[in-house]
Amino acid sequence: VKTVTRWLKGVIFLFGIYIVLYGHLTPGGGFAGGVICAAAFILITLAYGATEANRHLPRRAAEKLDSAGALAFLAIALLGLWFGGVFFRNFIGTSPESRFRLTSAGMVVPCNLAIALKVLTSLFLVFVMLSTLHIVVCGEGRRRMGRRRPGP
Repeated sequence: VKTVTRWLKGVIFLFGIYIVLYGHLTPGGGFAGGVICAAAFILITLAYGATEANRHLPRRAAEKLDSAGALAFLAIALLGLWFGGVFFRNFIGTSPESRFRLTSAGMVVPCNLAIALKVLTSLFLVFVMLSTLHIVVCGEGRRRMGRRRPGP
């Protein structure tokens, strides 16, 4: 499992980034790409343990990136209000020559990046919290069983 994880973690993460960046041209986008990128970090956690996953994406950094993704999405929406007078207005110009390219969607790509960052870190943090909660509950259950007094 560790060998396959070592081979695939980068490929999975890069595929997630591809889905995020080209989600305006193909099926995908910020949510789907964020889930795929989070799957890479969850796979690392399952294969190597929390210590190795913490080395790749520390919990504190994930919490800060989670907030940064939400704030970036809000900032993009407010920039549309600032430059165009309408909330979420497309303020990034496009040209006919940029069709079917990364820059052809205006502000969709920055929105997808912000959504992907939020989804990636949120799913990873939920997984870390649930796995920590599971260990604590199992640990307490074992201790209770160990302290049980013998009957008469």
